[in-house]
Amino acid sequence: MAFRGPKVWLWRWRRNPLKRRADAVEAWVVLGAWALTVLAGVLVGWAAARSVEDGLARERVEWRPIAGRLTERAPGKASAQVSASSGDQVWAKVGWTAPDGSAHTGQVRVAPGSAAGTRVTIWTDRQGRLVTEPTTAAQARVRASLVGGLAGVAAAAVPFAGGRVLRGRLEHRRVEQWDVEWARFDALWGRPAG
Repeated sequence: MAFRGPKVWLWRWRRNPLKRRADAVEAWVVLGAWALTVLAGVLVGWAAARSVEDGLARERVEWRPIAGRLTERAPGKASAQVSASSGDQVWAKVGWTAPDGSAHTGQVRVAPGSAAGTRVTIWTDRQGRLVTEPTTAAQARVRASLVGGLAGVAAAAVPFAGGRVLRGRLEHRRVEQWDVEWARFDALWGRPAG
């Protein structure tokens, strides 16, 4: 590992008679890697967040609540304390009529022990297929932000890692050049290299 003195900001960009071509190349590699890292992270993150938010907005517009009826009694014991919104729900078979008039059946979560024929609200898409309740606008923003952030970080990692690898190769090459130059210098002094 090469000796590193105190950190001097922007040293790669200063005029210096001892600055080698490798130093200038490394300066451009570092600048390019950081610029690509930031640019890729921001653009990919923004595009992913926008795509997720648009998809969830489309679901809110296209998916509709309709009334369905349980076709059989839900498993479990009915309890006066259990409400349809509580976490204690079971799967039960429900039937509904799609907008085109066709009959459909599927599985939904309901309160345990619900009687056959109980009315339940279900969500369907334009074709009448059973779907989950769409996210609210606030939930969509949170989900889009999380997906966009993760996509941005993942995209930014590629140019960052590429820059680190390229910079490592340049450092290795520079150390090899130093070895060659020291061997030449030692030969001038009459000492054996190594």
